[in-house]
Amino acid sequence: MTSDVTAAVWAARQVARVRDDPAGRTALMRRCYSGPFGKAPRHLPFRRAAMSFMGWQLRRGVLRPASGDRPGSPWWRAVNERILRDGCEAVGLSGGLPGPASSPAVDLWRSFADRPTARAWYRAHNGSVVAAYLENRGLAEAENEVERFFMNVVLCRVLYAHTLVAAPRLSLGPLRPLAPFLGDPRLGMTGIFLQLSRVLPAEYPLRGTVQSHLDREIGFGRLLDFGMIVPRLQQLYEWSAHELSEPGLLGCVRDGAPIYAWPYDDRHVWQPPRSVALRFVHRTLPPAAADHAGAVRGGRGGAFRPPCP
Repeated sequence: MTSDVTAAVWAARQVARVRDDPAGRTALMRRCYSGPFGKAPRHLPFRRAAMSFMGWQLRRGVLRPASGDRPGSPWWRAVNERILRDGCEAVGLSGGLPGPASSPAVDLWRSFADRPTARAWYRAHNGSVVAAYLENRGLAEAENEVERFFMNVVLCRVLYAHTLVAAPRLSLGPLRPLAPFLGDPRLGMTGIFLQLSRVLPAEYPLRGTVQSHLDREIGFGRLLDFGMIVPRLQQLYEWSAHELSEPGLLGCVRDGAPIYAWPYDDRHVWQPPRSVALRFVHRTLPPAAADHAGAVRGGRGGAFRPPCP
């Protein structure tokens, strides 16, 4: 793979070819995990989590062409496109196309390509996701209330899944020995953390109210969101901003409430419902402690001090 075209330009062309072809987007995502020469056995196992999330988007129809009879979501299309473009660019650079990398997220994908570990995959994947969120806030604001609420839920879940392998004390407290297994993107468990099918119908745009959808969330999903993630939200975003070197992420949370395209005054939706099971989870698996200086003790070793926003 040699050319005078830069990897960034090559990647943009690959994505442009499938922009209005959801199945083509899926195929391109698959090819990215095969590397520049079609053979990358150490990377293929990580494709499971990416394709699980991709399948959920396809079933909802959010990636449909904007000009169709039932257009998809401008925001979801843009976020998906950013992830594809970053991955393709990293493949191009690995295959010998000239650089430099067009963004820090591409460098994270290159690091994953060089050393494919669970933590490296999350840094690359979530680096692209967070960058896409931040650069498409305007498109997010144009979506309806229910869609904007679940944008925050998706972000919380992908950030939390990352901590399972990189900051187990933050994610699971006394059960931290289980965290790397639960969060490993090569295993089927990760799909559960990124899966919203039991809460969201397979349709776009969403109808109803936020509360009507929350009332449908039962079992593991409710325990995950309100039992494990919500009590750790502020720490989760601070840790992730540091891990991904993306201080802009701190503008998506306030006082432990997600505020990406969501008004702080409506933070009541993040309050846990009354539940014996949730109270048990909160008592058994409390969030990691913070010291007097605000350091979050969530990593494998010492404390983490979030960067100044």
